[in-house]
Amino acid sequence: MSSRVVIAAVSVLTAVGVSAAVTGTADAATAETYYVATEGSDSAAGTIDAPFATIQKAIDSVGAGEVIAVRGGTYALTANLQITRSGTAEAPITLTRYGDERVVIDGEALDYTPGAVGSTIPAAQRGAIHMAASYWRLFGLEIEHGPYGVYCDDCNGNTFEQLVTHDNYETGFQLQGDSAGNMILNLDSHDNRDPRKNGESADGLGIKEGSGAGNVVSGARLGNNVDDGFDAWSFGSPITIENSIAYGNGYNRWDIPDFSGDGNGFKLGGSSGTGPAAGHVVSNSMAFGNAAHGFTDNGNTGAITIARATAYGNGKTGFDCDGGSSTILSANLAVGNATAVALGSLSGGSGNSWDIGGTWTLLSTDPSTITGARDADGAIPSSDFLVPANGAAVGAKI
Repeated sequence: MSSRVVIAAVSVLTAVGVSAAVTGTADAATAETYYVATEGSDSAAGTIDAPFATIQKAIDSVGAGEVIAVRGGTYALTANLQITRSGTAEAPITLTRYGDERVVIDGEALDYTPGAVGSTIPAAQRGAIHMAASYWRLFGLEIEHGPYGVYCDDCNGNTFEQLVTHDNYETGFQLQGDSAGNMILNLDSHDNRDPRKNGESADGLGIKEGSGAGNVVSGARLGNNVDDGFDAWSFGSPITIENSIAYGNGYNRWDIPDFSGDGNGFKLGGSSGTGPAAGHVVSNSMAFGNAAHGFTDNGNTGAITIARATAYGNGKTGFDCDGGSSTILSANLAVGNATAVALGSLSGGSGNSWDIGGTWTLLSTDPSTITGARDADGAIPSSDFLVPANGAAVGAKI
């Protein structure tokens, strides 16, 4: 019998009808745990005393309801991790760091890191972690230097919590295809870029080119990516985004020639009226210091809802929602953008800063707290950043 491990808590959202606060222990009576360590061997038993050397060996060994616990260290890939077997709704598979140990999955040696300008990454090579599976829990992993960080195609019922995807050569985390019921919780995705496409494509988080109900993004920080913070281009089903921030996106920090990064904070579908109409819902979220728009429908004609959101100091429009007439904007705050709002034929919503008028003074314009170390439970630390000094219930409070 193998040893067992206590797993860090896996949060769930009551807002989407999932039971509250499940924590996690891999109970000795119910779940087998496979261990991976940098000094291990794939011919070993996969126990804590005789761990595997590679994460892929553990992925190939695990079954529904079982656990992979990865010891701290850097795992330099020579082939990307392939997750193709699924757990079940009642018995998901867990891939987690061991305790608080730092686990880095490094894809620098993979192909397309970066690819040649104009090249296409073969589907199976997209992602340091390439996933086509359902009912997994990925917790506490750091993924860097891959051709995409995490790439999940046709994935359902997964939970991704406290992942860090940075300095990848495409989007940090991409979910696409027929993908429903996934929760992306407390993701940090930053400094991703794509010389292969002159900066046009690498977002912090993309849920795009597909459909599927019930996908939720909560507590994400999407910063300093070459293209957009969040991109829902051509995704045909509503996505829920809450308590998240997108900042500093769309600047050419890498001296990429013929630069074509967009630089939106939250790009909510589209494009230009040609994509599917999807009623995404955004609440209590901030977009600040992006090169282009803070929040944009990008031509999505669906019934988007944006409430208690803040756009601050963006290079173009704070709220660019002129793609249709069904979007509802309520109690949002736009301060210090090149243009506050573009409404087109939009008439829905009320209580926004531009409806109220006047001058809006903020308690703080220092983002260091909300972009600094996360709280022990993985949440973005609370601060008075971009909170109205007059106490009005307008805009986000993170």
